[in-house]
Amino acid sequence: MAIDDLLDEHEQGERVRSWLRNNALGIFGGLILGIAAIYGWRWWSLHQAQQQQQAHTAYAEAIKQLDAGAVDKAGALLAGQKGTYATLAALRVAKSQVEAGKPEDAITTLRGIHAEPSLQPVVNERLAQIHNAAGKPEEAVKVLEGDTGSAGLELRGDALLATGKRDEARDAYAKALAATDVASPARRRVELKLQEAGGEIPEPAEAI
Repeated sequence: MAIDDLLDEHEQGERVRSWLRNNALGIFGGLILGIAAIYGWRWWSLHQAQQQQQAHTAYAEAIKQLDAGAVDKAGALLAGQKGTYATLAALRVAKSQVEAGKPEDAITTLRGIHAEPSLQPVVNERLAQIHNAAGKPEEAVKVLEGDTGSAGLELRGDALLATGKRDEARDAYAKALAATDVASPARRRVELKLQEAGGEIPEPAEAI
């Protein structure tokens, strides 16, 4: 091996050692962050699994109490719960509470649930339905703020009509009708409500 080659290797080695000395803190910090990220992810996954299990257990127990007729106990089990299981159970409990003549308890049950974004409109629409039935249409309007689904718009129309805001109710029903599938059983109901509010049913579009 030529002397020049040995010198090059020695120089390269010195450069590597120098780089390691200058960057040791960064390398060490990166390793620590990497290890922390791995353990953090494992902890988060375990935490999520535990929450899911807890929610499932609460759901199963709530349904058990509900089937036994202990509606109040079922509602208490769901207080502060999160996730799909808790939301589905809360909807069932609220339905039973309404049937038992306890609409305020049903409202408390639904408001106490931290629903997932995809299920929150369903919870809000059920709340609005209960508010309308309980003679509190103003509360229903507040709950439905931002809801652009056909069911939410229909309930909003019901609430506005109950408060005497006929024009706004008509507009809500018209939007609800536009958002309702032509084959939906709910379409005829929305049409009747629109007519009751003074609106006209639009002519069906001609096939091209």
